[in-house]
Amino acid sequence: MQYNKVEISGINTSRLELLSDEETKHLLMLAKNGDKNARERLINGNLRLVLSVLQRFIGRGESSDDLFQVGVIGLIKAVDNFNTEMNVRLSTYAVPLILGEIKRHLRDYRPVRVSRSLRDLSYRAMQVKERLTAEKSREPTIGEIADELGVKRSEVVAALESAADPVSLYEPVYSDSGDTLYLLDQVSDPADSDTALNELLVMDAVKKLPERERMILGLRYVNGKTQVEVAREIGISQAQVSRLEKSAVASIRRQISS
Repeated sequence: MQYNKVEISGINTSRLELLSDEETKHLLMLAKNGDKNARERLINGNLRLVLSVLQRFIGRGESSDDLFQVGVIGLIKAVDNFNTEMNVRLSTYAVPLILGEIKRHLRDYRPVRVSRSLRDLSYRAMQVKERLTAEKSREPTIGEIADELGVKRSEVVAALESAADPVSLYEPVYSDSGDTLYLLDQVSDPADSDTALNELLVMDAVKKLPERERMILGLRYVNGKTQVEVAREIGISQAQVSRLEKSAVASIRRQISS
């Protein structure tokens, strides 16, 4: 696997040890029986895993050194709490814990502040999520987390979302032949309801569009479907949906302004 270059002070990341599956299993058994040297080798032999998780957070103005150290805390938790009887690889178990530690760090030092109570609930929800993941060998549902905490599902959703990093609606998520799909294109868009007159003008303009463009606008803005879902439903590419949608919107604007 190729990694983008990440500068970590005092560590030559290109020479980090990489353990095989068999070595990892053997060391896990030794570490479980109290072998501290085996535990240390497991941690050092999985630092590349921390680097791989770290890739998605590079370029956000955070110190790579700080994020790496925080990620290592998650790795240590994974090594110490790993159940060798689970039918899952250490790397699979460790990634959510590494991610959780990094996101928790970013949440606590993020520019957008949330209430203390929501932050506390978010922290407890993430702890329960990590514990249930280990116990069930799968990611728990929102309902399971809510039951453990004794709160409503909606409160868990709000708490976990408060820990997520802000994302721009204009974040590109896909590109095809120069037609870029932005995050904005994948969320439903409410109908324009500035005034009753505007609604009537838009409805009249839509009636004059070709049938396919009317269908696309109906699926996108009435049914709230994404461009990808629309493309799948009518049997064309997402790029074609994007072009037809932009053409239809431009046509409506011309009719309204004329």
